[in-house]
Amino acid sequence: MRRRASLVLLALAVFCTALSPLLRWYAFPQLAKVPAGQYQTAVLEAKDATLIDYATLQPRQVPKVTTVQTLKGNVEQARKVKDATGRDVVVWDTLSYVAGPDGAMVSQIPERYVFDAHTQQPVHAGGEHVDGTPVRRDGIQYKWPFLVEKRDYRYFDPMTRTSAPIHYRGTRTFHGLKVYYFEQTIPWTKVPLPRQLPLGITPDAVRQLGLERWYATRRMFWVDPTTGAPVNGEEIHREEMRWTGHPEKKPIPAFSGHVKMRPDYVDSTVALVASQRRLVLLLTSYLPWGFLTLGGCLLALSLLLEARDRRAPAAHVAHDGGKPERPTPSAGSLSRGGSP
Repeated sequence: MRRRASLVLLALAVFCTALSPLLRWYAFPQLAKVPAGQYQTAVLEAKDATLIDYATLQPRQVPKVTTVQTLKGNVEQARKVKDATGRDVVVWDTLSYVAGPDGAMVSQIPERYVFDAHTQQPVHAGGEHVDGTPVRRDGIQYKWPFLVEKRDYRYFDPMTRTSAPIHYRGTRTFHGLKVYYFEQTIPWTKVPLPRQLPLGITPDAVRQLGLERWYATRRMFWVDPTTGAPVNGEEIHREEMRWTGHPEKKPIPAFSGHVKMRPDYVDSTVALVASQRRLVLLLTSYLPWGFLTLGGCLLALSLLLEARDRRAPAAHVAHDGGKPERPTPSAGSLSRGGSP
């Protein structure tokens, strides 16, 4: 019976030990993915900013400029791309809506971003754009891959429509979470004008005035290394309207400010990422290490039972001296004349 229990425990130990790497290296890459129907909104503010007045083409100081970023997963489009490519993809339709201190629209830029649901790498299946202009992204945008590495990544900049390195700058603590801090600097670059401008102004009208738009930024992200989701983002953002063919003319500041996520949205983002982080850790750490530890304990118990099973017959022989027991004569044999 003890031998049978030992074999059962040994089989369970092998099963648990084999299940540990399978969960980490096979199940996790298959199960961990960005949901196709995700919806998220973030509000960012630049206080004491500089903003151009398109009526006078003069900069003015304003108390606040607000950017509302809306991200919506396009489930139907993701299904079409999966049917065409055979890959699990996510299609994000995003909108960056910039409003002045009076709430009036300054600009709005829509985007479509198509990427692999498991790796977060871009998928070029057609339809990806920035402000209606087709683009072919190289590198990540909005989200890092699961289990972020301490290295530089290529990050897509929607203003220039190009990708550039975003540099890992160390590990920090943000609202109680251990995060990786990344920075990207975009030097002064000529960029397209938004198609939607205030006062009914069109990009063609601005170009006819002999003006073109230039932009530079320093982009900062605090990223949860487990889920790859940023818990905070900031930009030191600058824009200028420069005179075409007239370098001697002074550029007109169009926007200048330190853009930060509003504190209440930071709190909600941290809470959301913390809950998702536990699910990822369950597959990458808690369950694999738990099954490995359980397998080791079951193996030790199996060996202990086997050793006790082998020790029992030897102990019985040693107790009897190793000799068979001599039978005792019966009383009947002595009464029939048998000598003792």
